Amino acid sequence: MTTTPQELIEEFSNVQTLPHVVTQLTQLIADSNTTMKQFEEVIEMDPVLVARLLKIVNSPMYGLMQKVDSIGRAVAYLGMKNLNNIAITDALMGIFMQENESDFFSRNKLWLHCAAVSICSKMVAERIFGINGDDAYLCGILHDFGIIVEEQVRNEQFFTICRDSNSSTRMLELEQEQLGTDHCELGYILTGEWSMDESIRIAIRDHHSLLDNVEPQSLLGILQIAEYLTTQLDFTTLPGIKVEISEPLLTHLEENIDEYRVLLEDFPDEMTKAQALYGGGTS
Repeated sequence: MTTTPQELIEEFSNVQTLPHVVTQLTQLIADSNTTMKQFEEVIEMDPVLVARLLKIVNSPMYGLMQKVDSIGRAVAYLGMKNLNNIAITDALMGIFMQENESDFFSRNKLWLHCAAVSICSKMVAERIFGINGDDAYLCGILHDFGIIVEEQVRNEQFFTICRDSNSSTRMLELEQEQLGTDHCELGYILTGEWSMDESIRIAIRDHHSLLDNVEPQSLLGILQIAEYLTTQLDFTTLPGIKVEISEPLLTHLEENIDEYRVLLEDFPDEMTKAQALYGGGTS
């Protein structure tokens, strides 16, 4: 009997998912009537999360001139969406960094890939297109979460897929053959359950689709550009895997090569800051 994507997600959710407080925050972000006070009150229900968030907010990565000693001040300085992204990143790290045994797949390596794509996405959004990078960051940190679902609930089949994948396109083909779905679709469904904005969900769903009409400044375009660039720097999901990119995006990269060279010169420093903050090795 064929298993549906929703059934895989239900199996995964019975074992592990985002902490309830994080999904509450995401739901608040989706509501345009949410106040800063409501957002603050939800975070303060989890003292451990409060401590972690304040440590992160006060780190050199954010470069705030004054120490932030309350969630209220953190929201005022960084905004609800930015702080929500930090909370999601902190929660995901706890899931991604759990040990696994495989010659073909490493959760640690996947975490570094997602962290690299999220940081690069934010840089591309802000430096190349001059737009707020919070949603682009969120796309990057979440885009491969469906892989964790597959590894958790269909372990043997997933490792076979990893062993036989040499490109992102081949990986999707094998996922569909073996599982009847792929990590992009699983990510799309999960982020719907987490009340993510539809534009973020679509970017996650289509991040390996080679579309002729993708716009470079769209969330999907930015996510694909960031994944392509970081893969060239060896921040990959699997050893040696190749990531294809849509033709309009490749043309855009070629036409703006000087700007992207400068961005990539600064990228290692941004990754170093993030690794110091959230952890993660190189294997």
